[in-house]
Amino acid sequence: MKMTKAIIWDWNGTLLNDLDFCISTINILLKRRELPLLNRNSYKEVFSFPVKEYYKAIGFDFKKEDFSIPAKEFIDLYDGGVGSCGLHPSAIDVLEYFRNQGFRQFVLSAMKQNMLEKTLQQNKIFHFFEGVAGLNDHYAVSKIERGKELIQQYQINVESSWIVGDTTHDFEVAEQLGIKCILVADGHQSVQRLKGTNMPVMEKLLELKSWQEF
Repeated sequence: MKMTKAIIWDWNGTLLNDLDFCISTINILLKRRELPLLNRNSYKEVFSFPVKEYYKAIGFDFKKEDFSIPAKEFIDLYDGGVGSCGLHPSAIDVLEYFRNQGFRQFVLSAMKQNMLEKTLQQNKIFHFFEGVAGLNDHYAVSKIERGKELIQQYQINVESSWIVGDTTHDFEVAEQLGIKCILVADGHQSVQRLKGTNMPVMEKLLELKSWQEF
């Protein structure tokens, strides 16, 4: 097994700056159902995995409709507009920095595989990554199994690797995979929720360059 250090990046919210687009998209679904809308603060306090539980928390009633209905509505809207979302301002700088430091880099995302590859290519950063792993369906249940496959396929040494993400679920995935975790509070969850994991939390992606524990 290779001993080279590795970073396994989350995509949505961590490298891709899709927070405001996700809020506006879920608000379309909420408005259609005459449910209270979300703003940045309320969204970052409630967004979670599995996505079905997050939908319940913001008012969706799955006795009235199956979860697959709003899930498909969201994905259709999201897939139609995610191309307008750019990267966080320092994303390329940070990816170049770790490439120059000799890190292997991967992506592990709850996004569907084909859309993940498409959005990475649209943002012209696909070449930074040795491997890219998304999910095989739209429901974003868990990244753990895909993470195990990624580690096995690319012989990633978990002891010298880090998962970098923007949600408590990224911490849960890292814990299950036996990988260290760093969280960035510039995505889909609040800094207070991330600090509840007792993992290192950065306010901005750029701070990773000066973190001394790598």
